[in-house]
Amino acid sequence: MSKPKVQEELIIFDTPIGYGKTVVNFEIAKLHTRTPLSIPIIIQRAKKPGPVILFSAGIHGDEVNGVEIVRQIITRKYNIPDRGMTICLPVVNVFGFLNQDRKFPDGRDLNRSFPGSEKGSLASRFAHFIMAEIVPHVSHIIDFHTGGASRFNYSQIRYNPEDAECEALAKLFGTKFILRASTRDHSFRDAASALGKKVLMFEGGKSKHLDRIVTKSGLDGTLRVLHQLKIRDCSKELAKLDKPEPPIIIESSSWVRAKYSGMFRSYKANGSYVQKGERIGTLTDPFGDFEKAVKAKWDGHIICISHNPIVNQGDALVHISTKVLER
Repeated sequence: MSKPKVQEELIIFDTPIGYGKTVVNFEIAKLHTRTPLSIPIIIQRAKKPGPVILFSAGIHGDEVNGVEIVRQIITRKYNIPDRGMTICLPVVNVFGFLNQDRKFPDGRDLNRSFPGSEKGSLASRFAHFIMAEIVPHVSHIIDFHTGGASRFNYSQIRYNPEDAECEALAKLFGTKFILRASTRDHSFRDAASALGKKVLMFEGGKSKHLDRIVTKSGLDGTLRVLHQLKIRDCSKELAKLDKPEPPIIIESSSWVRAKYSGMFRSYKANGSYVQKGERIGTLTDPFGDFEKAVKAKWDGHIICISHNPIVNQGDALVHISTKVLER
């Protein structure tokens, strides 16, 4: 397991990082009013060398569950290490967070802009500085996300299936589902993994919505990882948690899509197992002219359900696993 030592002399965004707590204000752009917009980066460094873990959330500005998880990591002081260092970035896309919007002001998706460019678009420049100033110092990353467009993801961990250490940490994390998901081009996970960083991506909940069960799942998993890496002794906290069941490892999955435009009602609980041909919801028009059953096209576990009641033909409704490994 890779465990790089914390450097004796460490500078991030021109700020010397001493032992204990350091808050670095990352300012890269101004609003149209010339008001500077800065992002606080909370760093806790132990005197003993060890792994360095980054907790990042809010790459998509409307995904607030992850922001809440990192906030709780900080406020409960779980980010104070016994050795190594923790870096907390609770809101990466502060522009989107202020506007309750997924994207950057330039209309780009920050999570499709990595590794970025110093002279590129605003999102590209932002991605470049994260990759240049923060990522080189870390060994491990947990990046927190939620489902977009009113799609509620059941709590899950995604990791690069080619990385044995990530696989071990994913199984340890404790979510019911693990997705062996290859990285997407130009995503943060893709760019960081290319540099040899061990990246887990947590998915849970939906945009513009806080869910206590989801945030607890993310927080509990974080404690298990911190303890496993020996960054922090979490024995007392872990003793209070239920032992997680062996995870369901998903190799592939696919969406059941709407055959008709109309109003969607789901009948099955998120996280449940369904069989081919089983009725999982209905599509109706608002005028009472028709009601069509939505059926599962294969056996599998539901890992995401659309919470948007009004859908167009072709919209994604229910995300179901298509290939699952044995527990």
